[in-house]
Amino acid sequence: MQLDHATIVTPDLDAARRFFVDVVGLEEGDRPPFGVAGYWLYAGGRAADRRPVIHLVAATPPGHVGRASPRIDHIALRLDDGAQWDALLARLDAAGIAYQSAVVPLSGEVQLFVALADTVVIEFVTAARHVPRASL
Repeated sequence: MQLDHATIVTPDLDAARRFFVDVVGLEEGDRPPFGVAGYWLYAGGRAADRRPVIHLVAATPPGHVGRASPRIDHIALRLDDGAQWDALLARLDAAGIAYQSAVVPLSGEVQLFVALADTVVIEFVTAARHVPRASL
């Protein structure tokens, strides 16, 4: 298992993007067509090594129900093996821990979200090929 990315929810997407691109040196790149505005920022020099390590997401507009912002929304851990994914699901089920799953649009990846508290979410992500079709 490895750390995949951090998601930062912010009311000023453009300022956050400028900081991470202009100051930190990450590069803006492709992002699936989610229903909320945001950016995926990539690290790594060679194209094969590039990964979206920071996900920026627009904050909940004022007057709407949602979690407070700005905030670091979640951390994501990547599992690159079907057996690891199955073992994780078995441990979550055995412990009675609730989770939600989702498919990332156009990516071939599956996400699993576990809320540790109202303000802390852990995401697990893997390639869809590691997940049985019946559970998608």
